[in-house]
Amino acid sequence: MKEKIELKGFNNLKKQLSFSFYDFVIAPSEEEKLSYVEYINKRYSAKKITELLKKIVDIIEANILDISSQDYEPYGASSMLLLSDIKADDLVCKSVAAHIDKSHITAHTYPDFEGPNGFVSFRVDIDISTCGEIAPLTALDEIFHFFDTDIVVIDYIVRGYTRDKNGEKIYIDHPINSIRDYIADDIMEHFRYKDLILQNDNTWQLKLMRNDYDDIEEFFSEKSTLSKEEKQKHFELLYKEMKEIFSQ
Repeated sequence: MKEKIELKGFNNLKKQLSFSFYDFVIAPSEEEKLSYVEYINKRYSAKKITELLKKIVDIIEANILDISSQDYEPYGASSMLLLSDIKADDLVCKSVAAHIDKSHITAHTYPDFEGPNGFVSFRVDIDISTCGEIAPLTALDEIFHFFDTDIVVIDYIVRGYTRDKNGEKIYIDHPINSIRDYIADDIMEHFRYKDLILQNDNTWQLKLMRNDYDDIEEFFSEKSTLSKEEKQKHFELLYKEMKEIFSQ
């Protein structure tokens, strides 16, 4: 690890981490679709999403100032946490009012139960915006472990500048080559990926798609009349649709 850069005053760098997680299942019948809807409403309720965001806050060593969350009818949820930009051990009460509008985490879910060929899907978008020394990339493994996911799109941008003790501008305060550097190998091995690295622009993007459609979940009920060949055809069509999303 490199030694910490000694800064002059507050760290003004803005770090924006955004990612979308897609989960796909095959649910040809209305019964199977409703089963998936029920699963999504329980697994990814506003309460459960908020619990994840709180874990992220602990990992990045931030402080929660306020929480707002909401479930929607018939499905979907959202959650937002306002944060202080100063790490937990350094928080001074008088600084809170100055920082609540700069750092936050938001999560929104987007179920899609109207797809053709019995395909249904779920997407969650999470945005972490921090200003200061907080490093949001350190939370990626925890997020992967929370979500069942087939496709992931991650964007990371660092903007603005701060100054070191000599008054020189600093445009990034931590080493990074690829977003992959912050994801465990045992997670990465399940995905193919496309890496966009714009080092000079302090901009990175990583797209991942599950390696094999055999890992895609199915919600075929015990009453399903589909043959083994028909089920296989569903998997092949869905994997084709996933590759289209991955390529966008």
